Amino acid sequence: MSSSEVVLGFLDDAEPWRLRSPQFPSKVGGKPAWLCQRGPPSLSRLECETCRLPMAFLLQVYAPISGQDRSFHRTLFVFCCRTPECYTHNDSRCVKVFRSQLPRRNEFYSYKPPPEDEPPRDLDPDQHVLPVSGVKLCWVCGCPGNKACSRCHTVRYCGKHHQTLHWKHAHKKECGGRKEMEASSFLFPEFELITEPEEEEDNGKGGEENDETVVTETSADCPSLAEMLAETDLEEMAMHDTEDNKVFQRFKKKIAPEPQQVLRYSRGGSPLWVSLQHVPSDTDIPACTCGAKRNFEFQVMPQVLNSLRVDSTGASIDWGTLAIYTCSVSCNHGDQYCLEFIWKQDFSSDQQSPINQP
Repeated sequence: MSSSEVVLGFLDDAEPWRLRSPQFPSKVGGKPAWLCQRGPPSLSRLECETCRLPMAFLLQVYAPISGQDRSFHRTLFVFCCRTPECYTHNDSRCVKVFRSQLPRRNEFYSYKPPPEDEPPRDLDPDQHVLPVSGVKLCWVCGCPGNKACSRCHTVRYCGKHHQTLHWKHAHKKECGGRKEMEASSFLFPEFELITEPEEEEDNGKGGEENDETVVTETSADCPSLAEMLAETDLEEMAMHDTEDNKVFQRFKKKIAPEPQQVLRYSRGGSPLWVSLQHVPSDTDIPACTCGAKRNFEFQVMPQVLNSLRVDSTGASIDWGTLAIYTCSVSCNHGDQYCLEFIWKQDFSSDQQSPINQP
């Protein structure tokens, strides 16, 4: 894919088996379908850096790199905090992204493409244990679970917080029984993430956009220095507001043909910003631990929030866009999930999210 090409992501319903690891899915919500079956991120790596509570799995994007054997299978996993108070303006500490990749020949998956037919139910793997590695997963979030219920010693948890959550919602009644209920209240609704190329814009310029001119009046009397400085500040503020509005209007115009898009993928391209404020410079994007530069890969759009059921009285998790930057050479970390970089940009105080507009 060239840097000018953009692929859009949309939500769709799918059979649950299609969203599991052997199918190499791109998906939103539910539990993560881990790619590498060893070394998924530990609880300490999946904690929100603001409240220190476990983050919830938001989405994953299957994004192999053509011609690079170590990245024949490659998936990016995005996690976010479920505490609305952590979503302070333009603060990215409530979101994280991890990268996992494998060569075509590996110990976890067949060399051949995954079958198109649903596997027999007797071959359906235990969704609370990673095959091959045997890593046990938390019943609440699907992340590594190092703690077990002290009563039944069967159900595993990533930590005390999810153990308490599961006990209140289901496990207190089902502990020791044959059938355990899932603690789904923590998880986001699950959808498949399907993609299609963005259609090129019509480059006709007729009536596309009119530049706004800031008109200022001058006094007949000679203004004082203080008045001149105040007027200059007002002009600069007006110009800034005008430019910021242009960026916002461009964002709305760009998404208007496909208003249901929840993701924009363009590895090596550029994000579609919602505001002129809080746009990162090159120095704001840290290099990978291998020393290589990180490039933009995809962004999560605010439209996805409509399907996550995150609204609550007086507060909700929110963002203008989440821009994900990854290692430009997609360096090899073996069985480890590599932490990449994510930049959260929010709408300006005088902007209204397009997804909330009638």
